[in-house]
Order: sequence, then C-alpha cells, then structure tokens
Amino acid sequence: MSLYSHKIVQSDMERLTSDRSVPFEKLKGKTIFITGATGMLAYYMVCAVMYLNEKQGFNTHVIALVRNEAKAKTKFEEFLGDDNFELCVQDVCDPIKIDKHIDYIVHAAGAASPWFIKNDPVGIVRANTLGTMNVMECARKAGVSNVLFLSTREIYGEVKNVSMIKETDMGILDPKEPRSCYPESKRMAEQILQSYYGQYKVPYTLARIAHSYGPGMIIENDGRVMSDFICDTVHRRNIILKSEGLAERAFCYITDAVSALFIILLKGEVAEAYNVANETEPTPIKDAAQKLVELFPENDRKVIFEIAKDTSGYCAYKRVGLDTEKLEKLGWKVAVTLEEGMKNTVLSFE
Repeated sequence: MSLYSHKIVQSDMERLTSDRSVPFEKLKGKTIFITGATGMLAYYMVCAVMYLNEKQGFNTHVIALVRNEAKAKTKFEEFLGDDNFELCVQDVCDPIKIDKHIDYIVHAAGAASPWFIKNDPVGIVRANTLGTMNVMECARKAGVSNVLFLSTREIYGEVKNVSMIKETDMGILDPKEPRSCYPESKRMAEQILQSYYGQYKVPYTLARIAHSYGPGMIIENDGRVMSDFICDTVHRRNIILKSEGLAERAFCYITDAVSALFIILLKGEVAEAYNVANETEPTPIKDAAQKLVELFPENDRKVIFEIAKDTSGYCAYKRVGLDTEKLEKLGWKVAVTLEEGMKNTVLSFE
C-alpha cells in the first residue's frame, strides 16, 4: 500500500483540506510548482492539492520537481496517470526546465538532517543558494503570483535576552561552525528572494519552520531526534538518547505545519516572514521519548541513554521559542497534540 492510500494520510488530507483558515479556492484552475517534492512537507502539499482535485474538482495542475525519478514514481504512484500531475526530473541546482505558465511556486528543495550537514555541507549550500537563484529566475520568467520559500528557525541563530523570537529578531551565527552551512545558506536564500523582489518585483513569502514531523518523514539514519525516536518505535527497539535529553523541543505535526504553509503561500503579506512552530507543548527530549514508549506499551521498550561524543551536526546553543502571533493573525492555530501526532506517525509506517 502506498503512503497516500494509508488511512492515517487520508484522514490527514480530510483534516487539512477542511481547514477553513486556508483559502484553498485560490488554487482552483491554477498551476503550482513544488521543488523538493518528495520531502515530507512538500509531499503533503502535493497530496493535499491532488486530494482537492479528486474530492472537490479543483483542476489544479501540480508540477513536482524531483531528483530521483524512481523514488518519485513510487511515492506518487497514484498520480502518475493524472493529467493534473507532472514530474519535473532534475537537480534544482541546474536551470529550471519549465517554459509554461506557473501561478505559485513552493521552494522546498534541500537537505536539513545532521547526516547531510556532516557529510555533504557543500550540497546543502548549493541547493539553498544556486538552487534558489534558479527557482527565482524561473519565477521571474513565469510571472508568478507568489513564491513560498521553506526556510528554518535556525536562521535566527543564537538570540539572547528574548523570551520568544519574533520575525524581526536576529541573533548570532558562527560561520565556522560545521552546522552553519545550513542556516547561513538559508539566510542567503532569503536575501536572494528579497533581491529578486527588490529588482524584479517577484513576490515571495517566507516560512521559518521549527521541528515538524509526521507520515512520510525519513526515519532511517536521519539523526534528528524525532526521526530517531519514531524509527526505534517502528522497529520496536529501545529508544536510544544520545544526550541527557534535557533540551526542549516544540514539535509541530505535519498537518499543522502544512496548513501554515498554504496560509503563508495564499494569504501571507508579500516579502514577509512567518514563524511556523507548535509552542503549545514545549517538551524535553527525554519526555518525548518516554511518551512514545508509553503510547505503545505492548512493545515492552524503555529509554536508554548513550551520550554521543561527536555532536558536530547538531545545534550548539539553547533553544528559544518562536512567537507565532503573526501567523495566528492570518487564522492559523495548532490542532494536533504531540501525543496524537506521534501516534499517527508511528501507525503510518504499519
């Protein structure tokens, strides 16, 4: 069974497309181009549009840019024969090979996991800089209504003396830190979008996303805490913590994150950034691990601490929460609890 057909994903699609805070009707009869389409959030955006086509006759055309054709054909198998679905197989770091009208672009291409940060930092920088240049050049030629860029909370760096980070705050990033390849190149990407807006009036909006998770996430050898926890749970193993687990995280379930992305794409103010995070349940890592153990007691598992010596792929400073008031003023709100989200995610792998 494919992921899209899974009952958890179908339930998520119904929840997502029923969200009245999202003006989905703006997509009717339009063309949306999504880069990095096999990534977790981008994949759900593709699925949501195709679900609207199926259930509500939206007639929205989706162009999905992917690097790995075989992987994409497996992931999008339900849509391959649909006239409203089109694969664009190429690297985003090459000039975009699309010469048709596009209404909306979602630029989601690029890796973020500690594994890639450690093993392919140059690839991360290329996708976020050269890739963004190519996307914006495509947008300029196509005359789009908006470009949504999936940025990260990490662009803020280490922000001191604030209780919550607003979109206007900015902290310190050390460019010599190995992990900085990711947030520094995301910062540069934001500037590329701003430059294209300033010089060519190409409209854009930014989503600065915190930790998100859900069906379709990479769980094998990813390195991010929720991915590792879900992986251990799916394989019915003890959850291994590589730290004392005291650091807090605010995990945002995929439907909440994707509804935010559609809102920012379709309702966001041009050339503005919006924080995307679930700050209703900030949770120490060890407590999230323990909650997962308790959600599936039949597996007879426990949390084990194995402190890692090499932490070079991970963020080195203390987390400060994101202020989401700006996004909430557009009608967005958190709908899925951590417990429900983690349970759905694990069950989606069955």
